[in-house]
Amino acid sequence: MIPIGTRIDETGTLVRDGAAFYLRRDAGGRYQLELHRTPIDEVEKRFRLTGTLVAPGIVHADSLSPI
Repeated sequence: MIPIGTRIDETGTLVRDGAAFYLRRDAGGRYQLELHRTPIDEVEKRFRLTGTLVAPGIVHADSLSPI
């Protein structure tokens, strides 16, 4: 298990499930995202995520950049 507070730098596809957004990781699995804005038009596109793990499987996103 990855320790809380770990810096995350991952790539994957942004997906939406109900009101929540997730990064479907290229490495497998997914992270639920805490975002500053709602990227509705960006769903199903590829991104690079940098942020901090704040709970198991939940990342506070500092940056979500298209790739």
